[in-house]
Amino acid sequence: MSASRYVLTLSCPDRIGIVSAISGRLFMHGANIIESQQFGDPETGRFFMRTVFDHSRAIDDGRLQQDLGMVADHFGMDWKLRDLAERRRVMLLVSRFDHCLSDLLYRWRIGELPMDIAAVVANHPRESYRHLDLDGLPFHYLPVVRDDKAQQEAALSSLIESTGTELVVLARYMQVLSPALVAKLAGRCINIHHSFLPGFKGARPYHQAHARGVKLIGATAHFVTEHLDEGPIIEQDTQRVSHHHTPTDLIRIGRDVERRVLAQALRYCLDDRILLNGDKTVVFAL
Repeated sequence: MSASRYVLTLSCPDRIGIVSAISGRLFMHGANIIESQQFGDPETGRFFMRTVFDHSRAIDDGRLQQDLGMVADHFGMDWKLRDLAERRRVMLLVSRFDHCLSDLLYRWRIGELPMDIAAVVANHPRESYRHLDLDGLPFHYLPVVRDDKAQQEAALSSLIESTGTELVVLARYMQVLSPALVAKLAGRCINIHHSFLPGFKGARPYHQAHARGVKLIGATAHFVTEHLDEGPIIEQDTQRVSHHHTPTDLIRIGRDVERRVLAQALRYCLDDRILLNGDKTVVFAL
């Protein structure tokens, strides 16, 4: 029988014996650990772990989960076990700027992002994206009506439920989500911010950066919270610029940074490499 590959992620108060307990239980059940990373945060006193293992026997009989559950109860763990063959259902939200959407679709089509696209949702009509390959993808146009945004968001929330969406990606979706929807999507909604946070928040960040004569511009992927653009940061990158660059140049360069930062953050999510640590994240990067 060929081996199946699983990923186990957990966090708990830090104490002696956690790694030994987990690895011992996996050994008892005939699992072969392929990769394991851990981190003890001295500031919060919490321990984080991500372990990938092969198992030659089916574990759907619940015995391994039961034993891991006993360990979890003993150490007070928040934990999750997932078969890596299971693909996440991801919803992509977009507004007028579609460079991030285009990049994610390309990476998905060539197999770089192992996910199932539950839907592409836009607040602009489909004709706005006629140059993109949306064939075979469920596309939903949900316009935002002034003074009645709640109706649009209710439709969006219903769509998330009906499609079984597990992760929502704001691929330059330029609408602020309500606190209610943010709470519903806690820990499973990521955004790409067109700036190196924290700094130059709000509209026209590249123009602000140009006015200040910055030498670095960047982009930030983060989890969405009720505090605008202040959610736990997942991934960031920068690009050096100079006095020669115009605001148009900064926008062009910034688009490239945004694309790669969002793609990397999404890849981390799909691989279960991110664990929340209060207002921060622990990212077990490749």
